[in-house]
Amino acid sequence: MAENQTKDLTVGSPMRLVLSFMLPLTFGLLFQQFYSMVDTVVVGKFLGVDALAGVGSTGSVNFLVLGLCNGICAGFAIPVAQKFGQRDYEGLRRFVGNMIWLGTVIALVVTLATTVLCRQILSWMDTPEDTFAYAYDYIFLIFLGIPATMLYNLLSGIIRSLGDSKTPLFFLILSSLLNVGLDVLFIVTFRMGVAGAGWATLLSQLISGLLCLAYMARKFPILRLSREDIRFRAAFARRLLTMGLPMGLQYSITAIGSILLQTAVNGLGSTAMAAVTAGSKMNLLCACPFDAMGTTAATYAGQNLGAGKPERIHQGVLDCTLLGVVYSVLIYFAMYFGGRNLSMLFLDAKNQAAADVIVPLSQQFLLTCIAFYVPLLFVNLLRFTIQGLGFSELAVIAGVFEMVARGVFGLCLVPWLGFSAVCYASPAAWIMADLFLFPAYFHCMKKRGYKPEPVAILHPFRVKS
Repeated sequence: MAENQTKDLTVGSPMRLVLSFMLPLTFGLLFQQFYSMVDTVVVGKFLGVDALAGVGSTGSVNFLVLGLCNGICAGFAIPVAQKFGQRDYEGLRRFVGNMIWLGTVIALVVTLATTVLCRQILSWMDTPEDTFAYAYDYIFLIFLGIPATMLYNLLSGIIRSLGDSKTPLFFLILSSLLNVGLDVLFIVTFRMGVAGAGWATLLSQLISGLLCLAYMARKFPILRLSREDIRFRAAFARRLLTMGLPMGLQYSITAIGSILLQTAVNGLGSTAMAAVTAGSKMNLLCACPFDAMGTTAATYAGQNLGAGKPERIHQGVLDCTLLGVVYSVLIYFAMYFGGRNLSMLFLDAKNQAAADVIVPLSQQFLLTCIAFYVPLLFVNLLRFTIQGLGFSELAVIAGVFEMVARGVFGLCLVPWLGFSAVCYASPAAWIMADLFLFPAYFHCMKKRGYKPEPVAILHPFRVKS
């Protein structure tokens, strides 16, 4: 058994383990956002503001659909992490075998539904006529690539559940570099328009998934499945769906609020749409450490729950809190001084008139979001820890709080206050979610046999573990 390819998160310093697991994840997410951002940069530079606005306007519906798939995959990985913590390798393999069945069915159903309804979805969002064709050409191909996205996320989730967060990073770096080359080739050389960006993303994601598959087959004897392992088992499938569907729905419910907000932004015109697109891409890039922290928290909590060590879970939460607060301060100052230059990456330098309007709006959006990164830290940290503890249904409720906040801003405040309301929509959603997640976290920890002091999570000092 290739134990050297796995990492046991149930022994050793929580801070050291969290950092060693989270840093490769962060770099992986940065590269993932990098090649997503390259799509937008190349589109904005070579195809213009309307194309940039069109591609950017698909971000919320993209998050709705791909967030559903990615959340399901992340939830499926939690029972695997728990079985690994228990050293129940037979049960682990049977969960993996049933993940194959469920993942295939979900990928096919979601792909069929979204590709058939793609045009109607964009119409429901009031996508402006001058950006509609750009939005459709891009998002249709992203939906067509859902099976490739599911393949990568399922396999990388399994690999990370066994403690290996570095290998998926290497594959993401390779696919990111490939995506950059394909973007330039398809858009600039072959003149395929925004469809070229969609094809570049689809092919890059497929290659990263196939690389994960090949690596798992060679390096993880623990995952070599027999016919008995891949037999469909209702009990295992129910457990996977119990963990995966709430996590997927959590993302989708959150995205419904984002769609309502994006619909309101569409009503402000292509300039506001382009500014939100540029600001959102940079915000997603800056927020990658929090996404990595969430995935780390779910795996860390899952393994330590399986090992019967709830006190280590709380210590991990404390250490992540300290890391997140320090990062929030540093990234604010970095973007305060460098955000404007980054915004220019998305625009044609020759169109100075458009840049003079879009860049200040983009910077306003970005800095407003970053100023509230501590609430975002807890959204990711507490929500994913709760999921790792086995209470995925509570994460759905947190998603409802986010949806309501963004929906109120989109339906009521943006038409009244304009672009400023767009900037504060996500911070309001994070704060609303935290109001639920803090008491939910302590409730879940108590259910799992550990009752920390409520004030402990708010300071950086270590507690006895």
